[in-house]
Amino acid sequence: MFDSGKKNRSGLIDALVPESTSSALRAIGWTSVALAVTALGLYVGRELRIRYKFKRRTPSDYFSHAGEEMGAEYGVGI
Repeated sequence: MFDSGKKNRSGLIDALVPESTSSALRAIGWTSVALAVTALGLYVGRELRIRYKFKRRTPSDYFSHAGEEMGAEYGVGI
């Protein structure tokens, strides 16, 4: 009643998918699932960090690039 289900497989499935191929496909499937979960975690973490930083910005963050367009014509020359 609680067997692994290998006895219930039909001969056609056994002929099409040998045991070594099945384990290789299973390993590839679990690897792709792990990569998808990792990518989703990185994306969600990045979005949460961006929102966290955006909510805690200071007034000086609005002016962090002030004066960058100004050239060096007022510097000390030789």
